[in-house]
Amino acid sequence: MHNHANETDRLIDLTGRLSLEEKVQLITGRDFWTTWPIESIGLRRILVSDGPSGVRGEVWDERSPSLNLPSGTALSSSWDRDIAARYGAASAVEARRKGVDVVLGPTINLHRSPYGGRHFEAFSEDPLLTGDLAAAYVEGVQGNGVGATPKHYVANEFETDRYTADSVVSERALRELYLAAFEKSITEAHAWVVMSSYNSINGTTSTENDLLETPLNSEWGFDGVVVSDWTGVRSVDAASASQDLEMPGPVGAWGPALVDAVRNGRVLESDIDRKVVRILRLAARVGALEGFEPTERGVARIEDGEAFARTAASAGSVLLRNEGALLPLDPEAIRSVAIIGHNAENARTQGGGSATVIPTHVISPLDGIREALPAGVSVTYARGAVVQKGIAEFALAEIVNPRTGQNGALVRFLDGEGREIFAEDRFSTTLMYFGGDAPTATAAVIEISVRWTPRVSGDVLFGFGAAGRGRIYADGQLIREDGAAPVGMDLGASVLSPPSISASVTVQAGEPIDLMVAFDLIAHEGALAGAFGITVGIEADESVSQQLMMQAIHAAEAADVAIVVVGTNAQVESEGFDRNTLALPGLQDDLVRAVAAVNPRTVVVVNAGAPVLLPWRHEVPSVLLTYFGGQEYGAALADMLFGVTEPGGRLPTTWPATEASVPVTSVTPVDGKVVYDEGIHIGYRAWLRAEADPAYEFGFGLTYTTFTLDALELASADDDAIDVLVTVTNTGDRAGKEVVQVYFSRSTTEIDRPVRWLAGFEPVYLEAGGVARVRIRIASRAFEHWDGGWKTEPGEFDVHVGTSVTSTPLHSTTTR
Repeated sequence: MHNHANETDRLIDLTGRLSLEEKVQLITGRDFWTTWPIESIGLRRILVSDGPSGVRGEVWDERSPSLNLPSGTALSSSWDRDIAARYGAASAVEARRKGVDVVLGPTINLHRSPYGGRHFEAFSEDPLLTGDLAAAYVEGVQGNGVGATPKHYVANEFETDRYTADSVVSERALRELYLAAFEKSITEAHAWVVMSSYNSINGTTSTENDLLETPLNSEWGFDGVVVSDWTGVRSVDAASASQDLEMPGPVGAWGPALVDAVRNGRVLESDIDRKVVRILRLAARVGALEGFEPTERGVARIEDGEAFARTAASAGSVLLRNEGALLPLDPEAIRSVAIIGHNAENARTQGGGSATVIPTHVISPLDGIREALPAGVSVTYARGAVVQKGIAEFALAEIVNPRTGQNGALVRFLDGEGREIFAEDRFSTTLMYFGGDAPTATAAVIEISVRWTPRVSGDVLFGFGAAGRGRIYADGQLIREDGAAPVGMDLGASVLSPPSISASVTVQAGEPIDLMVAFDLIAHEGALAGAFGITVGIEADESVSQQLMMQAIHAAEAADVAIVVVGTNAQVESEGFDRNTLALPGLQDDLVRAVAAVNPRTVVVVNAGAPVLLPWRHEVPSVLLTYFGGQEYGAALADMLFGVTEPGGRLPTTWPATEASVPVTSVTPVDGKVVYDEGIHIGYRAWLRAEADPAYEFGFGLTYTTFTLDALELASADDDAIDVLVTVTNTGDRAGKEVVQVYFSRSTTEIDRPVRWLAGFEPVYLEAGGVARVRIRIASRAFEHWDGGWKTEPGEFDVHVGTSVTSTPLHSTTTR
């Protein structure tokens, strides 16, 4: 750090020039996404923005689009720190384009249970893999001059009752698992911001918890800003803890109440000063404070976002099965392809919730595969089964704004008398208001109108998805008035995953019809006032399931190859609620079996952000897991199917064969508590302890080539570390990637330990016939356990080296 002490003195001096009211205002947010400017000291506002896989910016709006990168589970499946750093760099490039100072990511809570609703957004069930990739992501963001925000600190592995639930976790499990996931982001990558979580930990809410001080500040040396999760500050008591910034503003638990608390001695002014210094330090780092050089003037690592989104999707896809080397397909040798599945047309490129961004375009699997095939190949598409529940927005090319005559929708805000008080021309019929100019908090009604020209004749279900009451009109006639209370537990969930109301309308292909929804706006109090979301469009008709299945079977029968894209929908994987089943939604399992029965060359592509059950996995030759693949998903999928790239991923989390065998299922609070009674045994550690067989184990993933590992050697290194050396050979006929994984175990021990634990890993890229001597540095922490401090039990440690947690052909020992 350049003259850190001198800089701190200057920041303390500036703090001393502010009144108590100004200081409290600064540590209480200004609105949804910004902090207060203070002109007298040369401080501009600081703009923060979601999210971990794309930067939304100040408005949630298709008129200000964002790069949509693959989900966190795809990033972690790369097992590649360089890919993680490039994610961060690409996010920072986007942030700077949008004037954003701080990116609210990465999400690095652990995959304690596959039922957790935000599983897709986080990295892994293992703290070492999570921690290493998180640190690389943070370095990528901050190397380009933008703050990164590891979140949610800490033990926030569930969504149900997330505002109030208490995570009951042993000190050892916190230190070895949940805190360890954050540690390197602070100690090595020096994150500028950390987000505290909504939940309590062992009885104290996160924003008031001593964990914000120890180990975060006192042991790890964090000198940045702890920002609350939105509305996470509950009282002025958080000001006596190491919680630095309350978001959003301007109404919260701090503000005037905190000024009073300092005046009457309940809170020390020195605690407020420490927070102000930290916010000013963040401002200095991002170039928001006059007289201070920003940490990074320019962009250190330019990243072409669209090209990287495509690269990252391949790097993080996992080949789970490939019997008879069906993949990669030779496009020159195929005459016909059947593409089947709702997700082939309406792919999930991201999960639901605050991580959502609006990209300029999305390449669906259908588009990507069609584009990649030679002109003469016949491609048929069949939906097969309904997956995307709820309302799907209109395609822009099919709707016209009745006021402008251009493609799009007219959105009007009306007062109680029905007078227009605000209007906007939109290019999407999914509308989300968090901040911005629209009068969502004061208007009585929002009205969305389109002139739609359908491509197919028949009866369609037209309507809206939103929490509340609305009216549906077709050609000026009211056809339904109805409304429903929110399904989810919190305002976030009701906005992000609302119930659907629709009515049947008979349409003719090519004949325009005027459609309108009028929705009653309800005033919300408090920090989330004006937050509102609605989608207007067409609901999938589930009454025709038999017909859909038959169309898919006929298409598959007639084709050389069948590609079935299965997956989840936003009603399954989102912030705000947890999952209640791991089964694929709808009739997709039946669909796969039906297709496989008529076409022996069936490839199943899994478009889900988190583990789902694959009960038919032995009945098809190839299974490719692509997660939520980002905006270039279809192009990347075609690259992999036709061998332009290979799926580079390995599982960062165990995939179960059945729900009954999942070791940790408790994500629902009981009497307000989620008890982490499995201790340090989550993920593969729990599977190994239970001697249960998953569908696919931690670290597993196939390649398009073959590798051997041999000549294992151990060498001592500095700081009590050891080096594990191994020779990797690509024995196949094409270039490829292997991920060398090192696990430790103890055959004799006095301590409750995992059966094995990941100690180190390294991805290796080799040309056909290539050989590399790979060195993996194992830090001394891999030998240690927590018992009031980090301790090493003397004796012999077994060292296992291989390509997954249970495939470790090489073995050695080392003594401590």
